[in-house]
Amino acid sequence: MKLSTPTKLVFWLATVLGALGIIGNFVALPLIGGYEFWLLAVGFVLLWLGNVLKGF
Repeated sequence: MKLSTPTKLVFWLATVLGALGIIGNFVALPLIGGYEFWLLAVGFVLLWLGNVLKGF
């Protein structure tokens, strides 16, 4: 399987979602309370899709 570089938008979106998921696990953030795991999971899936799909 050939991997490709994700676009900058996908990379930064995945990074922000992952960071919010990790920070939300340790600090009570009212906007994302209870969704920390899902934010982190979506961030990883976006990053995976960016690597597997060309131009994503």
